[in-house]
Amino acid sequence: MIISMRRNATREEIDHVCDRIREFGYKVHSIEGEERVVIGAVGIGDVTPCLEALEALPYVEKAVRISAPYKFVSREFKREKSVIKVNGHAIGGDEFIVIAGPCSVENESQIMETAESVAAGGAHLLRGGAFKPRTSPYDFQGLQEEGLKLLRKAKEATGLAIVTEVMSERDVPLVAEYADVLQIGARNMQNFMLLKAVGACGRPALLKRGMSSTIKELLMSAEYIVAHGNSSVILCERGIRTFETETRNTADVAAIAALNELTHLPVVLDPSHATGKRSLVPPLSRAAVAIGADGLMVEVHPCPERAASDGAQSLTCEQFRRMMEDLRPLIALWKQARLAPAPVAR
Repeated sequence: MIISMRRNATREEIDHVCDRIREFGYKVHSIEGEERVVIGAVGIGDVTPCLEALEALPYVEKAVRISAPYKFVSREFKREKSVIKVNGHAIGGDEFIVIAGPCSVENESQIMETAESVAAGGAHLLRGGAFKPRTSPYDFQGLQEEGLKLLRKAKEATGLAIVTEVMSERDVPLVAEYADVLQIGARNMQNFMLLKAVGACGRPALLKRGMSSTIKELLMSAEYIVAHGNSSVILCERGIRTFETETRNTADVAAIAALNELTHLPVVLDPSHATGKRSLVPPLSRAAVAIGADGLMVEVHPCPERAASDGAQSLTCEQFRRMMEDLRPLIALWKQARLAPAPVAR
């Protein structure tokens, strides 16, 4: 349920409402705006007695049920877009965010060259895998903590914040020590123990949609993270598995528009995994801007033919630079639309 406090309610009144909600056995989350506080409550059982008790309080404006099974990440709970601040950038705000870098951190020269190149090309955050989930146990599994140290060195040299994957709840403290954003990969989207650990880690999370997961399942996984204390979640559409074999996955661009209707969380697109072909990355990136994504997550490698993983879908540094130049006029229109006042309902 959602409880909207009356304008300028006092701290004592807000605390009293939260205490009453807890008395009924519900968990409390609150969003404090400049003029009004909105409180969310989730739990099991009939909410009617709690709703009636709260509506009787003079400083409660209204109390309503949330119909969506995902409570805290729904538009019902929060109408305006959430803005997640990372290293001076506002993901979900009026800045189109580009995350770029190699699939895997391979060595110092590779990650440093890539970081310097994507920073010069206009990227805002650096991606790179230190822990790699691979289909074959014999494939490159990542440099692990040594890879994290190299990412930190790249950050120190370029100023780019770090996005890197965490694969196990036991590794969350280690990865959080180095990373600005913890990525949860497609294969781990429903690793609920990992979701809980990331919810408690104090770092923003980038949650990738599972390759066979519905939009609802993605949002329920995001709800796990938020319900365990971390409201800074970025959703990532990265293509889903269908009968089509021409591309690595099927890019579900419509999911971006749907998610923008269903949730207040920022949504980015990974065109590299969605297609598996570097030639398709630039056109799909243009589609992401046009449909209202909050950003991109792109794989870039200085020498893709020698990449330890995902070379076929990685842009060269020069291709990334050209793509960013081509995107600039589209991003300018995106920003203009983002800053335009919302239409008045009639």
